Amino acid sequence: MEKRIGAALIMLENRESIGQLNQIISAHADIIVGRQGIPLSGRNVNIISLVLEGSSDQIGALTGPIGQLSGVQVKTIMMRG
Repeated sequence: MEKRIGAALIMLENRESIGQLNQIISAHADIIVGRQGIPLSGRNVNIISLVLEGSSDQIGALTGPIGQLSGVQVKTIMMRG
């Protein structure tokens, strides 16, 4: 399958989901090129941005379960690369 460059922006509003989120991210470490976390304390949310390199299926396997977590939103963009 064709590898693509992508990015995922994750907004964490429910701190109880942190453990599950980190497990999912760790399980897909092979497609993660970079990770940045930013706490927005004034809004009581945390933002995590991921730079990804993998097939569409691999990226979906990462972001799909993240979107199922309580109090977590994820948006993904993909580019050919």
